[in-house]
Amino acid sequence: MRTSDVQKHPVTAAPFAAWDDVRFFIEVARQGSLSGAARTLGVEHSTAARRIAALESGIGLRLFDRLATRWRLTPQGEALLPAARRIEAEALAFGRAAASATAAGATVRVSAPPMFASHFLVPQLATRFDRWQDIQLEIVGEVRFADHQRREADLALRFMRPTETGLAGRKLGELDFRVYATADWLGRPASAWCFVGYNEPLTDVPHQKALAAFAGSRPFVLRSNNLGALHSACRSGLGLAMLPGFLAHGDERLVEVPCAPSATRELWSVVHPDVRRDPRVKRIKDLIAELLAETREDGAGQAI
Repeated sequence: MRTSDVQKHPVTAAPFAAWDDVRFFIEVARQGSLSGAARTLGVEHSTAARRIAALESGIGLRLFDRLATRWRLTPQGEALLPAARRIEAEALAFGRAAASATAAGATVRVSAPPMFASHFLVPQLATRFDRWQDIQLEIVGEVRFADHQRREADLALRFMRPTETGLAGRKLGELDFRVYATADWLGRPASAWCFVGYNEPLTDVPHQKALAAFAGSRPFVLRSNNLGALHSACRSGLGLAMLPGFLAHGDERLVEVPCAPSATRELWSVVHPDVRRDPRVKRIKDLIAELLAETREDGAGQAI
C-alpha cells in the first residue's frame, strides 16, 4: 500500500473515555439519579451533569434517559456498563496497590460498629499510641458493611464471619455479653422483672436470643436496634439488658444479674486481599487482637 493511500484512508481510533468521566457514568447508573451520584461522589449536581454530558459527547452515544424521577440507562448505556465496571475494578485495584506501596505515615481507615468503636476501640488504641504513631488512623463507626472494592475501608471489624467472596477474614477475638440492671431490680421478685432488647432484624443475634429465652413470658418494655439506646435504658432503670462488658463493666449504675445467662460474639477482621499484607493494616489488626486478649485476661473472667 502506498503512503498516499494511508493518508487518504487513516485508521480511526475508538473514542476515548477518561476514567474520571466513566466513574460518573457508573455512579449515576448505580444510584439511579444524578443527585444521588453527586452526593456519593461529593460534587455539585451541575458537575455530575457536566461530566455525563462530556462523556456522551465524547463517545457519541446517549447513555441515559432523563426521566422526571430518575435517570434510566438507554440500551447503549446498558451495553457499556459491564465494561465500565471492569474499568472501575481495575482503577480501584490500582489505588489499593498504590496505597500499599506508599511510604509509612499513610492513613489506615478502620470501619467498626459505632459503640464498639467509641467505647472500646478508640480508648484502647489510645493507650498504645506508641505502637502506631507513624500511622494516620481513621475510625469510621458504622452499622453497614464497608465496600472494600471501593476502598471505603482498609480494615473492617464485624461481629460475624465474612461470607462475601474475594475478601479475607480473620477471627480477632471474642466479646462476652451478660445481663445487667440497676441495683433496685435485684430487690424485686424475679417474676416482676422487665427487659429491654433488640427489635427486628436483630432478634436472632446470639445474645438477644439468650436474653429472650431468659425473659420467657416476662415483658420487653423497650426494643431498639441501637445498642447505645439499650445501654441508656438499662442504666436509667427501665429494665434488664444483655450488654457487652466494654459498655457495662465499670458503670457504677449497673450490676451484673446473678444466675443470668451469658453469650459470646466473635469479632472478625475483614480486608481486601490487595491490602492483606500491607504492614500498616496488619499492625493495626494485630494490635486490636492483642487488646481484646489482654482485656479479657486483665478482667479475671469479667466480660469486656
